[in-house]
Amino acid sequence: MPALNPALASRSDWTGYADRLLAATVRHSSPNRAQILLPGAEGGYGRAVDGLEGFARTFLTAGFRIAGERGQGQDELLERYAAGLVAGVDPGSSERWVRLTEHAQAKVEAASIALILDMTRPWLWDRLDSVVQEQVVDYLSPAVGDDTYPRINWVWFRLVVQTFLKSVGGPYSDAEMEADLATHETFRRADGWLADGASRAYDHYTGWALHLYPVLWSRMSGAPSLSATSKKDLDRFLTDALALVGANGSPLIQGRSLIYRFAAAAPFWAGVLAGVPSHSLGQLKHAAGSIVGHFEQDLLTLGWHHEWPRLAQSYSGPGSPYWASKGLLGIALPEDHPVWAADPELLPVETGDVLRAVRAPGWLISGTKADGVVRVINHGTDHGFEGVPGGDSPLYARLGYSTATSPVLDDSGWTDPLDQSVVLVDTAGRRSHRTGMRTLAVHLDGSVGVGGSVAEAHWLDPDPPARNHGEGLPGKLRRAGRITTFSLVRGPWEIRLVRVAETAPDAVALRIGGWPLPFSRAEPGSDPGLGTPRSRVVPLLGDGASGSTEFEDASPVGDLIRVPWAEFSATGDWVAVLVESSTRRDEAPCRVEMHHGQVRIVWPDAVETHTRIAMEEYE
Repeated sequence: MPALNPALASRSDWTGYADRLLAATVRHSSPNRAQILLPGAEGGYGRAVDGLEGFARTFLTAGFRIAGERGQGQDELLERYAAGLVAGVDPGSSERWVRLTEHAQAKVEAASIALILDMTRPWLWDRLDSVVQEQVVDYLSPAVGDDTYPRINWVWFRLVVQTFLKSVGGPYSDAEMEADLATHETFRRADGWLADGASRAYDHYTGWALHLYPVLWSRMSGAPSLSATSKKDLDRFLTDALALVGANGSPLIQGRSLIYRFAAAAPFWAGVLAGVPSHSLGQLKHAAGSIVGHFEQDLLTLGWHHEWPRLAQSYSGPGSPYWASKGLLGIALPEDHPVWAADPELLPVETGDVLRAVRAPGWLISGTKADGVVRVINHGTDHGFEGVPGGDSPLYARLGYSTATSPVLDDSGWTDPLDQSVVLVDTAGRRSHRTGMRTLAVHLDGSVGVGGSVAEAHWLDPDPPARNHGEGLPGKLRRAGRITTFSLVRGPWEIRLVRVAETAPDAVALRIGGWPLPFSRAEPGSDPGLGTPRSRVVPLLGDGASGSTEFEDASPVGDLIRVPWAEFSATGDWVAVLVESSTRRDEAPCRVEMHHGQVRIVWPDAVETHTRIAMEEYE
C-alpha cells in the first residue's frame, strides 16, 4: 500500500488535485471528446457504456471546477466537454452516446450530465446552439414516462433529469417527480439514516447518493428549497458519518461500489452546502479532505489503493470509479466561501476513543485513538430482510468491518463465510450463512457497547455464477441451526457470546472467525515488533481450539490475509471468545463470567465491567 497523503486543506490543494485527475483522462478521450475510454478490461456492460461513463463521471469533476471559478479561466475544460456533448447527443455521430432506451446504465449517466448542465448553465448550456440544445433534450427525454427505474437511489436519476428538462422547456411529468420524492421518503430510517430501498441495505450510498442528491437537486433551477426534514436528517447522519472515518482518512470498507473510493467525502460537502447546524465548516472540510487525501491518485482504476478488479461489481467498467468525483464537490464553492477560511477540526477518532450505537443499520461503532482505526460491529445489516434467509454478502453480512481491514473477497468469501462470522460447519466443511437474522440489541451500557442478533443459520449451495450487484449469492439453502450472538464491545476488543440450538444432524462444529488482517511472511524467528497490528480470537468460555486460515489475493488491502478463529463443538452451551484487532499488547488475562444474563468481564487492560443481557429470553 502506498504512503498515505495528508488531508487536502486549502482550496488550491483541492483544485490542483481535480486538475491532475482531469488531465490524466484527456489522453483517453475519443477524437471528438464524447467517449472517454480509460485503461482496463471492458466493463460488464460493454465499451459503449464504458465510454459514456468516462465522459459523464469526469464531467462531474469538470462541472464542479467550472462552477467554482464561475467559468473564469476554464476555457479549455468548457471547450473539451462542450465538444464531447455535441458529439454525444448527435444521433449521426460515430461517437454518439448509448441512449436511455438502449441501456439502463445510460439513465444513471444522464443524471450526471443534466446536473452539470444545470450547474454550469451560464458558461456551457447557454452557449450551445439551438440544434445541440434540442438534441440534448431529445437525448434526456426518454426519462419521462419510464417506470423501469429501480425504486432505490435511482429515483434521483429520473428526478434530476426531469428537473433539468422542465427548466429548459423540455418534457416532464409532475406526477412522476412527486412519485420519486415519495419513494425517497420511504427510505428514511432512525437517526437520519436512509436505506437504499426496502431491504437492510446500509452502506456508502446513504451518504454519497441518498443524502447528496436532495441537496444538489434543491440547488437546481426551478427546484424547491431543501426540505427541513432532509436537512435535519443530514445533520444527524453526519454525527455518525464523522465517527466512521479512520484517522488516516480511510472510509469504512463495507458495502458495494467501493471502487468509488473518495465519493465517501460527498456527504460532508453536502453538509457544507446545506448549512447543517451541528457541525462546523472546519470539521466537515477536514473529514472530506482526509478521505480524498487517503486515495489521492491521478488515474483511478478498479480497486482501492491500486487496481484490484475483485472489488468491483459486475456492472463496473474502467470509467465507473470516477463517481468518486462526488467527493470533490467542494471545489464548486468559490474562493470566497467561508469554508475555505475555516480552521480544520479533527475527526472524532483523532481526539479520543469513540463508542456509538447506531440503530438503523444495527451497528456499534468503536474507534480507538491509539491506532486511529474505526471498527463496526454489525448486528443489523445484511442487504436482506428479517426472516428471509439468503446467501451472505461479505460486503454486508459480516459481524465486523473496519477502516483498516477488508472482508475476504475471494470466492470462498461469498460461499463459505469465515472472517467476522459465527458459523456452523457441516460434515463436508461447508460454513453457514446468517442473512435474514433478527436484531436483538444495539445500545450502550456505560463504557460497553452491546449488540445482539439471532439467525436461522443455513448452508448455501450456490447457483451458477451470475451478475453480482453486491448482494449475497442465490442458491439452494439447507437449514443448519439457530445461532444467537451477543457482542460486548470496548475499545479494540469484543467479547463475543454465542449459543446454538436446534442444530441439524450434520452440524459438526461451531466456528467463530475474527478480523481478516493483512500480514507478510517474515523470516523465521523475526520479531514483528510491538507496533505491528495483530488479530486474535481467544476462547474464554467453553472447550474451544484456536486456529487460523490464510488467504491469498482475497483483499484489496493486502496480498496475504490471515483470519484467526476458534472452534467449539456444536452443543447448546454458551461459549465466549475475545475478538481483537489492534497494536496493543495488554497482557492481563481476559476473563468472562456469566450468571443469569449478568456478564462480568475483566478486559485485557484489567478494567472490570458488569453488563446485563436478557439472555434467558433466548435460551
